[in-house]
Amino acid sequence: MKLKQLEGHLGEVAAFRDPKVQLEQYPTTAHLAARMLYTAEATYGDIAGRAVVDLGCGCGMLSLAAALMGAGCVTGIDVDADALDIAAENVEALEAEDVVDLVHASLCAAGGGDAGALAPNHALLAGMRGRFDTAVLNPPFGTKPGNKGIDVAFLQAACAMATGAVYSLHKSSTREHLVRKAASWGYTCEVLAELRFDVPMMYKFHKKKSVDIAVDLLRLSPAGADKGATEL
Repeated sequence: MKLKQLEGHLGEVAAFRDPKVQLEQYPTTAHLAARMLYTAEATYGDIAGRAVVDLGCGCGMLSLAAALMGAGCVTGIDVDADALDIAAENVEALEAEDVVDLVHASLCAAGGGDAGALAPNHALLAGMRGRFDTAVLNPPFGTKPGNKGIDVAFLQAACAMATGAVYSLHKSSTREHLVRKAASWGYTCEVLAELRFDVPMMYKFHKKKSVDIAVDLLRLSPAGADKGATEL
């Protein structure tokens, strides 16, 4: 599928009807999702025929992008049942029921992180470690009270669940920190693109019609065959 075709299909994906600010729910645009998944497949061959997991899938934008790019199966995980209801509607609308499964679960837990930061949910990982080939995610930035470290926790969980590459969007300002974290887990971290994440006026505290946030598209891959360093 060509990039423009992919973006066109993703333009039909419905976004949050009642976004929750504490969950930092901001819709991933069709523009970003298309470029993310197209790059993952066209450049690296990490999607077609693969088992893909989408962490914090929200309304299913990245899950459906993976399905449209030929993923063998896709599992979308999110803590918000309302978002998953919309995701299910989107999956049905794009006729991807045979490819995409949705799971209601929390990816993070309190405690265990650095200086009180959130940590991956070990109970969930116990059943999903190494079950997927590729992970894709647009995690919360971790700017709301109680969400400290959530971006790192999501990324760490993705590395544990996928045996291959992890594709993730993060604030460009966190780049050096995440590169160091990835290295400590036994991963290399490559910046594939510097992008602009458009945040529309969604919440009462927003003062501008829209704000562009500088984000990096990161690709993490195991530095060697031994992934022992990623044990959580």
